[in-house]
Amino acid sequence: MGLTSSNQFKFDNTYSKLPEHFFARLDPTPVQKPSLIKVNHLLARHLGLDPNFLETPAGTDVLVGNRVPEGAEPLAMAYSGHQFGGWVPQLGDGRAILLGEIIDSEGRRQDVHLKGAGRTPFSRNGDGRAWIGPILREYILSEAMAALQIPTTRALAVTTTGETVMREASFPGAVLARVASSHIRVGTFQLFSARQDVEALQLLSNHVIDRHYPEAKNSSNKYLALLEGVITRQAELIAKWMAVGFIHGVMNTDNMSISGETIDYGPCAFMDTYHPETTFSSIDRMGRYAYAKQPEMALWNLSRFASTILPLINPNEETAVKAATDRLNCFQENFDLVWSSTFRSKIGLLGHHDGDTGLAQDLLNCMAANKADFTLTFRRLCDLSTSKDTKKSNLDVSFTTLFKDQSAAEYWLVKWRARLRLEEQSELDRQTNMRAMNPTYIPRNHRVEEVIRAALREDFSPFEKLVDVLSLPFDDQPKKFDFQNPPQQSEIVLETFCGT
Repeated sequence: MGLTSSNQFKFDNTYSKLPEHFFARLDPTPVQKPSLIKVNHLLARHLGLDPNFLETPAGTDVLVGNRVPEGAEPLAMAYSGHQFGGWVPQLGDGRAILLGEIIDSEGRRQDVHLKGAGRTPFSRNGDGRAWIGPILREYILSEAMAALQIPTTRALAVTTTGETVMREASFPGAVLARVASSHIRVGTFQLFSARQDVEALQLLSNHVIDRHYPEAKNSSNKYLALLEGVITRQAELIAKWMAVGFIHGVMNTDNMSISGETIDYGPCAFMDTYHPETTFSSIDRMGRYAYAKQPEMALWNLSRFASTILPLINPNEETAVKAATDRLNCFQENFDLVWSSTFRSKIGLLGHHDGDTGLAQDLLNCMAANKADFTLTFRRLCDLSTSKDTKKSNLDVSFTTLFKDQSAAEYWLVKWRARLRLEEQSELDRQTNMRAMNPTYIPRNHRVEEVIRAALREDFSPFEKLVDVLSLPFDDQPKKFDFQNPPQQSEIVLETFCGT
């Protein structure tokens, strides 16, 4: 049967050693009748866990919060944040509990976290629970992001609770066991800054440096180096989101991880038809977190983070502000470098020539004007030859038919092929490299909704199939081509929801 719960999780906790006002200690609230839906075997092994044990009743009890394993120090983290630009002085884990930290097979520290684990002192009149829809959405999207090689929290397991959760209707409850390099947020720093607790800010900053940015210790000003590191990682992360058409939906400061990982998959989504102003979140009425605004919003959040550690950067406020501003001014350059490099690779460019970024942007503009599908446009571009070949004209047609005005796409292809003739890489190498940058499969919204509808009928086979397909997003998977198709008109999803 595998290991027992007492020696399965080898905890090595550090956050729980911080002062008590950083969190509230409490156990998860037990549930009535837990039932395991899925354990992520590959991730479990990477964490040094036995997936066979996790699939036993004893393992399920740990994953749902009915049993606290030996060495765990359960706690709900305290933090504040700006939500849609408005300051909220007290947030915190209202329905999630950190069990503790373990060291994975690569020697990296990972949090084990239960989402939907019951009420905490930070629940703010909430029930502390989650229903099956948002939990499955987070499992699907976070694991898809991991397969796309984008920094993210991970999903270890999904368990139903045997209880119902009231939202706009009654839904089955569920718990997600998720994993992250930490759950420290910009909002964690904001909590202590608002309280003018410089000692706590210093303790938190030192903890983050030890855990995520150890190279900062070698700097003449480690707190300024911390800021620079956080800015760099966020710029890279947002550029990678943009490259796959991902829209987070709620980029509040309490949803921005200080480690540079994608965190808190609420009303997030991947675009079908491309447009820079696309939003999905039902609560983002003004488009604050639209696709194209994500870099701007990341910088806004980073500015809030920078303001919290000014006293640590320099006791002279004017000097600290200037130093922090200089680093913040580097965000756009960092983002542009990663964005340009990534989109150049997406259209098959290896060498560097003037106008390359403009060529990529011209394609995006053409896609937006002609309602082209984001993922299929870039994937089908991989198959086209450098020179227009009569034998391969059907491939050109498969590309141009994605555009309402096919002549506009044909015009762009002429410019693209002219640029490709300056490349030194072979056509085979170019196509291979492009396929490694442009996925065939993303978690399309209508597929995720199909999974949730089936789950409400206690049918989890669509969930298993979708997770399986998304684990190999860059492979053709000929028997699963249906999963690459955009939605029919009747299947289009216009809004996604948090589920809180």
